[in-house]
Amino acid sequence: MMLHLQPIDSQNVEAILALSVREDQRDFVASNTDSIIEAYIAITHNGHAFPFGIFDGDTPVGFLMIGCDVDDCWEDAPAIARGNYNLWRLMIDQKHQGKGYGRAAMELALDFIRTQPCGPAEWIWLSYEPQNAAARALYQSFGFQETGDWDGEEVIAARKL
Repeated sequence: MMLHLQPIDSQNVEAILALSVREDQRDFVASNTDSIIEAYIAITHNGHAFPFGIFDGDTPVGFLMIGCDVDDCWEDAPAIARGNYNLWRLMIDQKHQGKGYGRAAMELALDFIRTQPCGPAEWIWLSYEPQNAAARALYQSFGFQETGDWDGEEVIAARKL
């Protein structure tokens, strides 16, 4: 496995947009199209978003997006969002699930966040649908603990940076 992150650009965007999760997972994660639109909105409204394709060599296998702080449009942001990093999206394409890519992508995401591209922060946080047991188990294995707070209908989990 030669997993690496590539920023979304004109050369890889179509391949990333073609990726999708299984039908039974579609309620758990936004489409990559929606995510890239959300990144654009954040970036153009004084926010920070880092959308990446997850590649094994030249093969696109997933999508990852990291955010930092809040943008001018995010009126109902949870308190932990202010001044901290978040794992905004993580998806592995349905054809590539069960191969360890999710765990490896988490390592790459944490490595990127540790470079503090938006400056220092205390927390890394994320959110997921409460019924998404696979996501909960993955994130807990990396030290994320549920805070008791919610981002809309999603449970928030966090760990110290």
